Amino acid sequence: MKNCLGRHVLAEIYDCSFDILNNREKIETIMVNAALESGAEVREVVFHKFSPQGISGVVVISESHLAIHTWPELGYAAVDVFTCGDRVNPWDACNYVSESFQAGHMKAKEVKRGIVEVPKEAVNL
Repeated sequence: MKNCLGRHVLAEIYDCSFDILNNREKIETIMVNAALESGAEVREVVFHKFSPQGISGVVVISESHLAIHTWPELGYAAVDVFTCGDRVNPWDACNYVSESFQAGHMKAKEVKRGIVEVPKEAVNL
């Protein structure tokens, strides 16, 4: 993770259980457990159930956050896991979520965040 402040995994999770994706309590539990499984320290948790279906929520962690939006009618969830530092692996959280949703498959990519450029003055010291 040299020269960046954090890792942001953007996950597209497909063919998930409708009953899981439409249950606020289950989603909250899975997301909190995903944070803990990845080694993160949970700070705050906020989730909301929409009518007629769908859940959005965020787990704020000391290392940044996990966020989710679900479309139960499509069996789809969009999950973001952003972690700073080297202690927490965002892929561990994404894989945990995918397995917990009984997903058919997951597509995900990692984006390096906060690419730090070294000032020219620092190089000449």
